[in-house]
Amino acid sequence: MLLLDTHTLLWWLAGDSQLPASARLAIERAKVVHVSAVCTWEIAIKTQLGKLPGGEVLLAQLPDVLERQGFSELVITGRDAHLAGLLPRHHRDPFDRMLVAQALRHGLPLVSNDPLIAKYGVPMLW
Repeated sequence: MLLLDTHTLLWWLAGDSQLPASARLAIERAKVVHVSAVCTWEIAIKTQLGKLPGGEVLLAQLPDVLERQGFSELVITGRDAHLAGLLPRHHRDPFDRMLVAQALRHGLPLVSNDPLIAKYGVPMLW
């Protein structure tokens, strides 16, 4: 089982070469790949800010795209929010803090290249 960071999801869907072969292989081989609802939220905000060209189209299709990929949506719970709010301030990005909280609570390795996430002791793949 894995949890994808938003940039990992975007690079996976785009077939972007920035996603290393090791991460791609881990995603392909995983029995369950989770995508947090926080990824949809982050994509929506970045689209609204003009930081994600084509984001409108992706957002409209995202539920179907995730289903076709065989990915499982990971909902955000109050317990996730509580833990994210209590995490040390290693990372200021609220999206990444939520992903860390969910990875810790559910015992999921996080597929990400963000070095600040490693400071939380969450298992990472990259």
